[in-house]
Amino acid sequence: MTMHINLSPEMENFIKGKVASGFYGNATEVIRDAIRRMQAEESRVQAWHAAIQQGDAELDRGEGIPYTADVLDDITETAIKSLHSGKRIDPDVLP
Repeated sequence: MTMHINLSPEMENFIKGKVASGFYGNATEVIRDAIRRMQAEESRVQAWHAAIQQGDAELDRGEGIPYTADVLDDITETAIKSLHSGKRIDPDVLP
């Protein structure tokens, strides 16, 4: 499909710069990559919202645990051990 879009001069220069850098072959590749990234971000946000809803439901059912300094220390210790062991970081905990 062919689509015509209007871009600000700043956006146009940004795209031209990406192509000039050699990372992209043409403007279409830049736009497609941007759209793929937006789609991935949208999926990540949807998963984040679903996780929040799941957590809220668990709390409503009384399945939560009190958030204390000891719990935070345990979480931190587990995360540091996982990091040093080469385990992949769970995407649910990434910003």
